[in-house]
Amino acid sequence: MLTYNSRSYLSDEVEFVHNYYEKLVLQEVMQQSSRVQAGDREFMADVACVALNRLPPRYIRHDVDMTFFMSPQDMQETEQKITNAVAMALTYVESRELGGNAELPPLSANIDGTSTAKTETALPEKTEVESQIEPEKNKKSPATKHSEKKPKK
Repeated sequence: MLTYNSRSYLSDEVEFVHNYYEKLVLQEVMQQSSRVQAGDREFMADVACVALNRLPPRYIRHDVDMTFFMSPQDMQETEQKITNAVAMALTYVESRELGGNAELPPLSANIDGTSTAKTETALPEKTEVESQIEPEKNKKSPATKHSEKKPKK
């Protein structure tokens, strides 16, 4: 925990920690939107926030920290995810401004269109001990039997 007396020190320290995607998303919003190119900063902020909330957070100190460890394939996938997130955000924000009922896909859906839902797997067979325990769980204790209300006739 930082315990410094100077507030300016804290603001100076926070400025160099950022989400890797922020600059990239803002650049992509600028490329995809003529409204943003015309100077609509409020619209740009709305779209950027929606897009950033669709991407995983990647907090870094320096951009080179992230790109140094990424393969060319990782970089291409990242660019595609950013492009898709911004396109979805543009559609969503524009629709909402026009009074539409646009909905974003659930966060369990990846930006690249694939699902993160886990596939169901077969449960392992119960062991002999588990098979014996299961019927015991379903038996009611004597205290429970007496405390149950009987239906009125």
